[in-house]
Amino acid sequence: MIFTRTQRPGQRLSEESICEALSVSRNTLREAFRLLSHERLLDHRLNRGVFVRVLSAEDVSDLYRVRRVLEGAAVRRTPTPQALAQIAEAMADAERAAAADDWRAVGTANIRFHQALVTLNQSPRIDETMRQLLAELRLVFHVMDNPRDFHEPFVDRNRELLELVQAGEHDRAAAYLDGYLDHAERLLLRAYEPNR
Repeated sequence: MIFTRTQRPGQRLSEESICEALSVSRNTLREAFRLLSHERLLDHRLNRGVFVRVLSAEDVSDLYRVRRVLEGAAVRRTPTPQALAQIAEAMADAERAAAADDWRAVGTANIRFHQALVTLNQSPRIDETMRQLLAELRLVFHVMDNPRDFHEPFVDRNRELLELVQAGEHDRAAAYLDGYLDHAERLLLRAYEPNR
C-alpha cells in the first residue's frame, strides 16, 4: 500500500481500516507495523499513531552515500551468468514498461535492476541491506511530481551500465555509476527544494 501510493508519506495509518481491508487481526497488523518501522518505512508517534515515514533531504543524501559503497563495490566484481541474467531481465522489463508509457513500472524495474546489480557482491547481508535501502528510496520517489521526468533518463543509463558490466570494464563501470548516482541524487534533492 505504501509502494503503490495508497498510503503516502506523512499519512496516518488507520488500524481499523487496514485490518478490515487486509482481513487481519490488530495484533497481526501491529506486528507488521513494528517490522515496517524497523525497516524505516513507518514512524510511531507517541499518543498520535503510526505514520508513513517522510524522508528528509539529508536522508536522501545518506541513502545515496550507502548506494555508492554497495553498488560501486558490485560493479568492480566479475559477474556470474546468473547475476547478469537477473540484471538483464530487469533492464528488459524497464524498457518494455517505458515503451508502454508505464513510468511507475519503470521505477519498479529500476529498483530490481539495482538490487540485482548488488548481488554481484555475492553477500546475502549486502543483498538484505540493499533491499531495505531501496524500500526507503521508494518513499523518496513519492516527492517526484512526474515519474517519467525522473525515470526516463535512467532507462538508457541502466543499459549503458549493464553493457560496461558485461564487457568486464570494471573501472569504467564504477566511474559511470558515480556520475549516474550523482545525477539521480541531484534530481531527488531538487524535488525537496522549497518553492521549486
